[in-house]
Amino acid sequence: MGIDDIIYIVLLLFAIGFGHVLKKIEDPEQRKWTASAVGFMIMLTVSGLHIIHPLFCIAINALIITYADKMKCHIFSFVFTFVYLFFFRTTIYFGIPYPPGHTNLIHMMLTLKLVGLSFEVHDTYKAKKNSSDKHEFLKQEPTPTDIFHYSLCYIGLLAGPYYRYRTYYDFIYSPYWKYTDCTKQMTKRFLLAPMAAVIYIVFLNLFPWEYGQSDEFVYERPLWYRILYMLPQFLTFRMRLMTGMVLSECSCIIAGLGAYPTTTRPRTGTGPQDYIKLLELDEHPEQLKKEDYNFDTVYNIDPWGVDFSPTVRTGMHCWNTTVQYWLAVYTYKRMSNKSLRTAFTMFISSYWHGVYIGYYLCLGSVPFYLPVEDIYDKLYRQPYSGTKRKIIDWIFWVPRLFAFSYMSLPFIYLYPDKIIRNWGCFLRKMHRKSSKDSQPKKELIEGEKDHVKSE
Repeated sequence: MGIDDIIYIVLLLFAIGFGHVLKKIEDPEQRKWTASAVGFMIMLTVSGLHIIHPLFCIAINALIITYADKMKCHIFSFVFTFVYLFFFRTTIYFGIPYPPGHTNLIHMMLTLKLVGLSFEVHDTYKAKKNSSDKHEFLKQEPTPTDIFHYSLCYIGLLAGPYYRYRTYYDFIYSPYWKYTDCTKQMTKRFLLAPMAAVIYIVFLNLFPWEYGQSDEFVYERPLWYRILYMLPQFLTFRMRLMTGMVLSECSCIIAGLGAYPTTTRPRTGTGPQDYIKLLELDEHPEQLKKEDYNFDTVYNIDPWGVDFSPTVRTGMHCWNTTVQYWLAVYTYKRMSNKSLRTAFTMFISSYWHGVYIGYYLCLGSVPFYLPVEDIYDKLYRQPYSGTKRKIIDWIFWVPRLFAFSYMSLPFIYLYPDKIIRNWGCFLRKMHRKSSKDSQPKKELIEGEKDHVKSE
């Protein structure tokens, strides 16, 4: 575990601890300014002078969202923010020092929040023409100051989860967080983090990623060993990310962000699905106190689904779920060409993750795998139920596990030479085996030719 990882964990733990302080502040304006001030200090601490990048991005988006045509503001925001994200990651080619890694994490989350907000404003503007569903969108249009507060809020600043402006607004101005035991709910979730961290440290020491690049691994280990070695590599990969995701969830829960009555059917990223029910409860404060609450809105990972869902498609829906929500709502569903939806969404996801070729090879493999999996799923899994379905689920789980493991390798190694060396060793071994097996046949054919000539 490097120094960057330690700083990352310390900041997440600080965010969790500060949630206890924020809960004691009941005045909405004080809560808003306090959360923003802490977020700004975290941003300044990890970024230094590079803080100019996220601040500039926030300022331009605030102007776009506030003053641009509401029917086009989401397009302007999307184009500007993603173009600037590319510039942010290639500043060294423009004579500007490369920003720190933690600033990159902040900028990634800002990209989702700002572009997502522009879509919220756009959708709200369209909904004004349809009184039947306008309650599902923004209660009021955000001002530039509101946009800065939403962007700078320390909760989710480093590692997510992504939450909509509507969720942030409810966190500041609604009393839902007062009526649930945030500490108790956070503790249940928090226990996953040390478990994931221990598994990560133990297995990374037993099966280091660097060994996958060694000559011994590439040229001397048998093919079956190298195939099986993918499994602990994928395990350490997801445990590392899971640790951060769970801690970031806890920073939301302990502060009360994402708390909604269970009767409103909250869903990850979205928030309540039944806003009419939420409005009815808002009119009866006494009833709000009697409701059960959950934090499904900010849950970013389903640990059981990540490890044991039977298909790649269902497994993807359990991982980084708030980002999956953003990709689904603001890219996948907005793409008119249905045949290109998955490929376009995976490209945007790769682009958002970074400029390394590994992201594109990893996520770009998904559109080729899913159609084949869907065919087999429809033919051999979906028609069945009960015990037979459970058995088939486990049969499907095996190729799903190896597919995830294989596709995760570019995400681990990132650079093309390392990816080719690791991915290529599977093909080289198979090629060597094929050449070896074909040698006797070649000798036999040559012998037959000599025999024909002698005759």
